[in-house]
Amino acid sequence: MKQMVIPAISSYKRLEKFLESEYELAVFLEVHISQLKNITKMANRYHKKLIFHVDLIEGLKNDERGTEFLCQEYDPYGLISTKASVIQKAKQKGVLSIQRVFLLDSQALEQSYKLIEFTKPDYIEVLPGAMPWMIKEVKQQTKTPILAGGLIRRTREVEQAITAGATAVTTSKTKLWDVFEKEKNSFKIG
Repeated sequence: MKQMVIPAISSYKRLEKFLESEYELAVFLEVHISQLKNITKMANRYHKKLIFHVDLIEGLKNDERGTEFLCQEYDPYGLISTKASVIQKAKQKGVLSIQRVFLLDSQALEQSYKLIEFTKPDYIEVLPGAMPWMIKEVKQQTKTPILAGGLIRRTREVEQAITAGATAVTTSKTKLWDVFEKEKNSFKIG
């Protein structure tokens, strides 16, 4: 299955919507560590794959040991983080690694290039993703597949991100999940 849009989930209501959808893959944001066991069981029951945003898991330190714990206890499909140590440990554990970078200004962009060169993630999540010209530049500079996230609110913005070179778009906007649920022409899972 391929996905142009990857649902970003931050509540049980959205988790239920994802589980009932045709999507196979989602990113889980803002969760307490005590909820991970139940969330993982639910996803497994529906044959869904989850990427956890390590920096947004309450009760877990977003470092090498926290990452190792996540990989051993919950067997995630992938992990997203801004931290180099998380990305390196995810790669070591054979988990999909996604380096999240914020494109705030030229200095942040240069720091991001250095970080990406160091961590060599499987994917880069570029925020905000509503800047197609930057998606194109980051992809050319890093030669790494891009996920676009943040401030993408309309169908046209999803399409612009994909046209600019993003492999897929991560979004919490459920109306975009609905629009692209049947589209299977971008992000390859597995």
